[in-house]
Amino acid sequence: MIDVSALVRGGSHAERERVAREIERACRDTGFFYVSGHGVPPSLLDRLDTAARRFFSLPPEVKAEISMERGGRAWRGFFPVGGELTSGRPDLKEGVYFGTELPEDDPRARLPLHGRNLFPARVPELGEAVLEYLDRLTDLGQSVMRGVALSLGLAEDYFATGYTADPTVLFRIFHYPPAPPASDGWGVGEHTDYGLLTLLAQDRNGGGLQVHAGRGWIEAPPIPGTFVCNIGDMLDRLTGGFYRSTPHRVRNVSGNERLSFPFFFDPAWDAEVPPLPSREAAGGGRARWDGQDLRVFTGTYGEYLLAKVSKVFPRLREDVL
Repeated sequence: MIDVSALVRGGSHAERERVAREIERACRDTGFFYVSGHGVPPSLLDRLDTAARRFFSLPPEVKAEISMERGGRAWRGFFPVGGELTSGRPDLKEGVYFGTELPEDDPRARLPLHGRNLFPARVPELGEAVLEYLDRLTDLGQSVMRGVALSLGLAEDYFATGYTADPTVLFRIFHYPPAPPASDGWGVGEHTDYGLLTLLAQDRNGGGLQVHAGRGWIEAPPIPGTFVCNIGDMLDRLTGGFYRSTPHRVRNVSGNERLSFPFFFDPAWDAEVPPLPSREAAGGGRARWDGQDLRVFTGTYGEYLLAKVSKVFPRLREDVL
């Protein structure tokens, strides 16, 4: 549990350094930690949760009015249970994809995974809450990355003036029905996240998130007033493996429906992400779960992200790209 209020509200240098050392320990240990002191109003999360539940309770044909097929290259909108293949098999969840809202005349709107969001006409309050949430979590992402920069011996604004000056921001709302008895299916299969940082809000319906720590799979249950934070593949690559992106998965065994709200704060689409000069040969971490060597990747973050997401939605890739 890391209180990041010194990063969010501008604490003293000593306070910010203390938070940075806590972030370093967490990133070296499991790559996961809880964030408190973040300043995101509980009322905003309550509004988001209530609106999301209203949306997912709608009939399938109504939810399909904002299906991802209608989002085009922006890759936004709703997908049904089984529509996403995180680790090569259908996930036991449905969800909605969102991202930074861009007007049609914005040059970035021509890029894949950029553009306008699809919001349900039947639940107008969902769009209002999502846009406010995107703004709040973008600010929080910049704050946490200031702590990450300090933890790596970098200038505090290293990321904000470089990789995340124009971040790739993606947001999902996932709805997990209860897992059928004796099912071997996963709400989300084993995976790592792709970018720099993920901030996850969970509802209070019993959890389901599991993280692969050094001692095996452990639970990461919801703790009121916190976000679960984890690092992604690009921070792993930047640090030469000094910080490792950690596998995680979800199975809803609560007997209730479950909502989660993962927010992805990532490098600019056109940014190349070579290892930091001071970390190029850092290594020293455990081997990646999937055998992938991030050090051999070349290209931009957008290319990396698109290759990953295209595997998750193969049919959409064929239809849209």
